[in-house]
Amino acid sequence: MSDVTDRELEALDVAECLRLITPGGIGRIAYTGRYGPTVYPVNYRLYEGMIVFRTAPDSPTDSDLRTGIPGAEYRVAFEVDAFDSGAREGWSVLVQGSAHHMDSEPERAAVRAAGVEPWPSGNREQFVRIMPSRITGRRVRRAG
Repeated sequence: MSDVTDRELEALDVAECLRLITPGGIGRIAYTGRYGPTVYPVNYRLYEGMIVFRTAPDSPTDSDLRTGIPGAEYRVAFEVDAFDSGAREGWSVLVQGSAHHMDSEPERAAVRAAGVEPWPSGNREQFVRIMPSRITGRRVRRAG
């Protein structure tokens, strides 16, 4: 078993954070919803510098993230990570920004073409984008 004293915590710059999250996959969106702090896993892609994902109409991530005010921002956090428990190494990227529904058909078509595919079946035709205002990350790895 390795000694935890041989690990270091490294702050990641924005370029490295973007490199790590560019392939897409699973991330977690966090926001204050109608029942308080809320976190959901979603399938995402990085598209034109934004996090994009699809959700079902009237789902919590659809209805909770609608302000009812045109152009209004809903502040969210989005987290992506990868870990190797055996090696006790991994990384985490946090994207903070505003969530917006993509309601026009041209916007939705562009995101479909980018390959945003949710895992659950059913109608997932509500598209949400997160426009980053801050991107931070850190990595834990063997010192050396």
